[in-house]
Parts: sequence; structure tokens; C-alpha cells
Amino acid sequence: MLKFATVGTSWISESFIKAAIASKQLQLTGVYSRTEEKAKRNANTYNAPYFWTDLEKMAKSPDFEAVYIASPNSVHFEQALTFLKNKKHVICEKPIFSNTAELTEAYRTAEENGVYLFEAIRNIHSPNFNILKEKLHLAGKLRSTVLPYIQYSSRYDLFLQGEEPNIFSAKYSGGALVDLGVYPLYLAVGLFGEPKKVTYHPVILTSGVDGSGTLVLEYEEFVCTILCSKIAHSELPCEIHGEAGTFVLEDAAPISEIKFIDSHTKESQILSVEQVEQDMVYECINFAKIIEMKNVQEYERLKKWSQIVLRITEEARKQNNIIFASDK
Repeated sequence: MLKFATVGTSWISESFIKAAIASKQLQLTGVYSRTEEKAKRNANTYNAPYFWTDLEKMAKSPDFEAVYIASPNSVHFEQALTFLKNKKHVICEKPIFSNTAELTEAYRTAEENGVYLFEAIRNIHSPNFNILKEKLHLAGKLRSTVLPYIQYSSRYDLFLQGEEPNIFSAKYSGGALVDLGVYPLYLAVGLFGEPKKVTYHPVILTSGVDGSGTLVLEYEEFVCTILCSKIAHSELPCEIHGEAGTFVLEDAAPISEIKFIDSHTKESQILSVEQVEQDMVYECINFAKIIEMKNVQEYERLKKWSQIVLRITEEARKQNNIIFASDK
């Protein structure tokens, strides 16, 4: 089993730990938090023998081989470099970094030190994503795609009261596109590749980041429209429209159900399979196998997708003068 440690003690870290344990591929050996109380508590909860409050000291520890980082977006890069330079594999929660300059430097550092760098994005590792990709040809020539991820954030209430939570802060590289929009964006890139043109139409909040937005990806013969928001709620499904048929996805993440509707007969069929509720299990298994088997081909595929997605979000921000502190 691959020994791993975590940075961050939020709910997403705990979800990853549970998924890692369920995967039977990863073994938790330690956790980091800025406060000893939180670090010790999480270590005890999951029977991890070590905990740290000093990141540099943690990175030099021989007691783990990989680290999962789930800290505020703006510090991902600095923390990832610390571990990569100490020859630790890094799994960094989405969005992996704030801009492409950071990503390029991090991949270079990973290669120099003979380790892997992954972006944790659960939907593209799931069985149902693979089914969708395999069956995409059933739709025939693609003509349009609509991929929404619109989910009201409880932290928006705090924002309206005058606070500035990380996810609504330019200082911490927040905003709807990089938080929720990356799920449908990864879906688009994984299925259709890199678009020839990108246009973003956001609702800019007083903090300088996007509370919601419409991202338009132009491909050779069709357009993919991504709707993302943290200041509203929607029950809209995702749809991929082709001349021969339409795919309907209940959600971009998790991809729990895939229905295909024939354009001519109007008959529908369910193509999806039942997945485990804790769907981060699939990325845990994939990352562990890539490391264990030194699967360069799969690693390069994931690396390419991360590069495309970050190029798109960076271009979308530039078009609208959404500037993170990390960009400066």
C-alpha cells in the first residue's frame, strides 16, 4: 500500500481519507494542520500514527510517500513545491493551482525529483465517465452541449453579511469557475479535447471574483456551454446533443446516471452503472496504480487535461480582469 499524508482538515480532506481507506490502495500515516489540536484530532480519528504543524518538517519525514493537499487554493503551489522537492508524490485538490506559470514550474519540479503530480478531480476517474467516453459515438455528429453546475453556497450568506470567505476571495484564488466550473470543464476537455476558442461571461462580485458565469467553448462544429454558479441553485441536467441522439447526465459530478435518447425513435436507454457513493475512491485507485506501475501514458493524459483546463480558466479570468493575488 502507498503511504500518504494529508494537508488540511476540512470536510474534503476527510472525504478523501475515507475514500483512500475504502480503495485499499492507500494507507494514511499522518496529517498536517496549522493548529496542533486539529492535527492531533484528525490523526486520532483515522488512527494515523503521525501529525505535524510544521510543513517543512513534515515534507522531510520518511513516513509517507505521497501527500494530498486540500488547503486554500492560493497556497497549493507553494505547498506542492515543498513536497515535490522532498521527493513526495503530490495529489492536489482542484483547482490544482492559480495559473499556468505555477503549473509549469510544479511539473518541472516533479520531473526533476522523479515523482508524480496529480490534480484531484473525481468525475473523470469514475466508471460512468469512461462509459460516456466510450459510447459518445452513439450521438453521431455533435451539435451542442450544455453542462451546468449551479449550486448555492452557504458561504455566500457570509459574503452578503460583509465577510469574505476564501472561495469568494481573489486573495485566495476563489470564484465560481475555478471551484464548481472545473467539474463540467473537465468533462468537456476529457470528452471533446481542447476548444479552439473560449469566451467567459461572469457575474463579478464586489470582491473581484465571479459568483457565477457562462463559459462558452467553441469546437469545430459545435459549441459547449458551461454554466457555473455559487450564488444560485439549479436542477438542470447536463446534455450532449448529437444528430443521432442525446446524452442526459443527472450531474457533472458525480456522474450518477447517463441516459441516451435516440433522435429518431425517441427511445431511451440507461447506460450508466451503479457507482460507490464515495466516488473519490476511483481517483485514489487510479493515482495509486499510476505510481505503482509507473504508468507514464496515463499520467501524461491526466497532465495534459490539467494543463488545458487551467489554460481555459486563466484565459477566462484574463478576459474579465479577474486577477488573483497569486498572479501578481
